[in-house]
Amino acid sequence: MKLWPGMPYPLGATYDGMGVNFSVFSEAAERVELCLFEDDGSETRVDFPEVHAFCWHGYLPNCGPAQRYGFRVYGPYDPDAGLRCNPSKLLLDPYAKAVDGQVHWNEAVFNYRFNDPDGAMNQANSAPYVPKSVVTSPFFGWDNDRPPRIPRDKTVIYEVHVKGFTKQHPGIPEELRGTYAGLAHPAALEYLTSLSVTAVELLPVHQFIHDSHLHDKGLRNYWGYNSIGFMAPHNEYSSAGQIGQQVSEFKQMVKTLHEAGIEVILDVVYNHTAEGNHLGPTLSFRGLDNSAYYRLVEGSPRYYFDTTGTGNSLSVGHPYVLQLIMDSLRYWVTEMHVDGFRFDLAVSLARVQDVNRLSAFFDLIHQDPVVSQVKLIAEPWDLGQGGYHVGNFPPLWSEWNGKYRDTVREFWLGESGPLADFAYRVMGSSDLYEATGRRPSASVNFITAHDGFTLADLTSYNEKHNEANGEGNADGESHNRSWNCGVEGPTDDPEIQACRDHLRRNLLTTLLLSQGIPMILAGDEFGRSQQGNNNAYCQDNEISWFNWEVQDTDLLEFTRRLVKFRNQHPVLRRPNFFQGRPVIGHDLSDLAWFCSDGVEMEEDDWQAGLKTVAVFLNGSAIGATDQRGVPIIDDSFLMCFNAYVKPVEFTIPPNFGDIWTKVLDSFEPLADDAAPETMKAGDRVLIPARSIVVFQLEPAPDTEGD
Repeated sequence: MKLWPGMPYPLGATYDGMGVNFSVFSEAAERVELCLFEDDGSETRVDFPEVHAFCWHGYLPNCGPAQRYGFRVYGPYDPDAGLRCNPSKLLLDPYAKAVDGQVHWNEAVFNYRFNDPDGAMNQANSAPYVPKSVVTSPFFGWDNDRPPRIPRDKTVIYEVHVKGFTKQHPGIPEELRGTYAGLAHPAALEYLTSLSVTAVELLPVHQFIHDSHLHDKGLRNYWGYNSIGFMAPHNEYSSAGQIGQQVSEFKQMVKTLHEAGIEVILDVVYNHTAEGNHLGPTLSFRGLDNSAYYRLVEGSPRYYFDTTGTGNSLSVGHPYVLQLIMDSLRYWVTEMHVDGFRFDLAVSLARVQDVNRLSAFFDLIHQDPVVSQVKLIAEPWDLGQGGYHVGNFPPLWSEWNGKYRDTVREFWLGESGPLADFAYRVMGSSDLYEATGRRPSASVNFITAHDGFTLADLTSYNEKHNEANGEGNADGESHNRSWNCGVEGPTDDPEIQACRDHLRRNLLTTLLLSQGIPMILAGDEFGRSQQGNNNAYCQDNEISWFNWEVQDTDLLEFTRRLVKFRNQHPVLRRPNFFQGRPVIGHDLSDLAWFCSDGVEMEEDDWQAGLKTVAVFLNGSAIGATDQRGVPIIDDSFLMCFNAYVKPVEFTIPPNFGDIWTKVLDSFEPLADDAAPETMKAGDRVLIPARSIVVFQLEPAPDTEGD
């Protein structure tokens, strides 16, 4: 077998219909072998004939899709100098579009012998124990697929796990459960469209590894924040096969969701890889060029500089690492048709030494004609020094707003801070985003997420219960701002159950009425519990999988109404921040806040830890136009929040409207046949304990011609 010279670009394995061009980067290598594998595991090795700009490349004629392959790199092995080339280790292609198999944990996949970690290089062949890269076909019938391009201010995100959502769904055929095809099944689509969400945000679907320490405990990396292949859809979520079929199945899922008007956002992990710290396995990057791909400790390059808590951090400042990330992002947009990304521990991507918001990564994102046009969401923190950066990302970016989560939880479930904090959060957090030219959609608002309690558990547990993780309940967040309403965990007490029901509706109502982009944790809409586990990253079982047989159908219907209510009223999802003063052409301000007596808030009121407040939203002063330049006009609303333990009498404020009709009550959701309750300006209305009541202003009577 002989390789033709081929081309250094593009990197990876590129099939052209007649053969495959292979190219891989390694500055440390002195020689690189392409290793080809047959179905029976037999291996053929051939040297790359050419190297250009540290890209080792060659063209193999008569090679095509489904061919399994890997690399072996010959070069210096000196861990104390940060060099870890070891040709006995088969390496995955960083640009592989598909991966076959998982790691079978054996000493052979490590560079050292377990009994001598600092000793000589382990020369055992790792090939029988590691996954293989797979050549894929670029061809797929996208037909007339078009991205939905939902405006950010109209976006409602549903954070969901491909396997967890589908694994036990009774309407999905058993052979499709836990897969991309399952998420695209009509039963799944019917449910998603009934919620009226506009985007699914998928927990990691880049190829990932199940950690050895979890394997030893009989657990698995369920969440998937352990990437090893940034261009390959995770093979275990494929119902059709692992030698390229996962790519077509993923594409078909995206195409089907797009047909339903639903965008696909990927939770991506570019801050670290599954190779761990200096004692981790050698699977790809470490063996290709350790000092290029990873940040090493200055002065002690045997060790890794880690701001992620996983053992390593990618060296985002290196040109080829930056190129890999950007090529990966472009691939998922152009070839896989996804609509956006949520970047895990995004602050790590901004680090050179300390956090630099103008780092090369962000410069490239902003300049890129493809990636800059999709939704970009940052998790604005990491575990390094000075790693909390909510509000500090550049324009184009939205952020998970951790301050929103904490403030809203405290308002409803604990001791809240100044009322001004709550007001800022529910009105889009202008204090965090306006100064950088961003809009309310910069704030991705959430009460719960995959990392932490579910909504049901947030209102059922004071403490985490992570014993099943095998870490002595030491893992997971301890300060949850949760409240069990009097009893820890499940209870038959009707009063406690009613209290929990009210709080869940309050939290969901606050989320869906807030300015910004709401994100619903999948399953919260029907009361999904994880039995008090707030760190279920390793629970690939009934703790994490959706139990579709146990649902709070009342909460589900209430959530559906909330999302539809939000979608119907643009004043609840303004494209611009409120001004808090009269808008040109209008007598009333676009926004006004009131104490329970109907008097507008004053400075001292804002600094108090009040639990009651009302806010007027002027639907006639949105100050924006639609795509055709027509001013956007909506109804006006008065939203009354009472987080106090007792009912509070609110006064409908004068001078902001005459006749008001109650349209939403989180304490007693209105029945379809209930007569609407109408109030007048100056009337007093009793707002139940721990509840939200929303009134809609009735149009003034038309007196023209009288």
